[in-house]
Amino acid sequence: MKILVTGSAGFICGYLIEDLLSRGHEVIGIDNFSKYGPVQKSYDNHPHYKFVEGDAKNTGLMKELIADCDQVLAAAAMIGGISYFHHYAYDLLAENDRITASTFDAAIWAFQHKHLKKINILSSSMVFESTGKFPSVEGDERLCPPPQSTYGFQKLACEYYVQGAFEQYGLPYTIIRPFNCVGTGEKRALCDSEILSGNVKLAMSHVVPDLVQKVIKGQNPLHILGRGNQIRHYTYGGDLARGIRMCIESDKSVNEDFNLSTPVSTSVIELAEVIWRKIHGDSVPFSFVSDEPFRYDVQKRVPSTEKARKLLGFEATTTLDEILDEVIPWITEQVRLGGI
Repeated sequence: MKILVTGSAGFICGYLIEDLLSRGHEVIGIDNFSKYGPVQKSYDNHPHYKFVEGDAKNTGLMKELIADCDQVLAAAAMIGGISYFHHYAYDLLAENDRITASTFDAAIWAFQHKHLKKINILSSSMVFESTGKFPSVEGDERLCPPPQSTYGFQKLACEYYVQGAFEQYGLPYTIIRPFNCVGTGEKRALCDSEILSGNVKLAMSHVVPDLVQKVIKGQNPLHILGRGNQIRHYTYGGDLARGIRMCIESDKSVNEDFNLSTPVSTSVIELAEVIWRKIHGDSVPFSFVSDEPFRYDVQKRVPSTEKARKLLGFEATTTLDEILDEVIPWITEQVRLGGI
């Protein structure tokens, strides 16, 4: 199968493309390097991978690339941590909408005139931003109040693009919602502004790398946003890549939506203490202070994972301990090199 992946230089796509190539698929990647700048991947010279530096908003270019593809994964977007939602509130809405419209224009054209079989849209757990129902099952995003952040609202809008393209043009689809991806490869973005958290300047505002770097840099007590009782489901990038690939491959995924996540809930304070113990052992008592939280810091995010398990056979199996044993040494080295 030949697959066009937009936003191919992104964090999750780094895991995904490697997985797709290992399964014998042919992949075309497009990215404008706007987030991290030029990056090198281990598969850059793979015979079944072609990379094009370009902008997904260029519909003409998108049509050229999608013309002989079987499927497209629409992953290109402005995306970042919690501070990102506040600093780029308008751009997240407007720019991501332009990217989405261009991708769908090209996909509809290829479905009508070429041999594109399906569009796969990478949505977000933020579509459940305003829900009060836990666990959140597929479909709850249409029943709960709309997201309050412009990022969450635009991701929900992506799912309405799916609806519109299917109802008007019959374009088959799969909606994919990853939850709290954690792994190696995510560095400081070019557009990130520095944020002071205690005595440490952060850049990404993603909870795992930010907590790890603060502990590595000796912050004591550890500064966390809010009271630390926020609930998340930290899911390994390799597991998410496998789940996304299964969504692409499986006939059972056609015209369906899936939450892809570990079923395990972890509070921020629990995560912080695990990271602290892995770095300090028992030599330094764990202590923390609470900083003022951001406005759109969702307090509870708990997905149902039953649908993906029953229809696709997908389960995220990598534990938080295993994730951190891989991620902490990588972040430690990136701090040394100045990449984080």
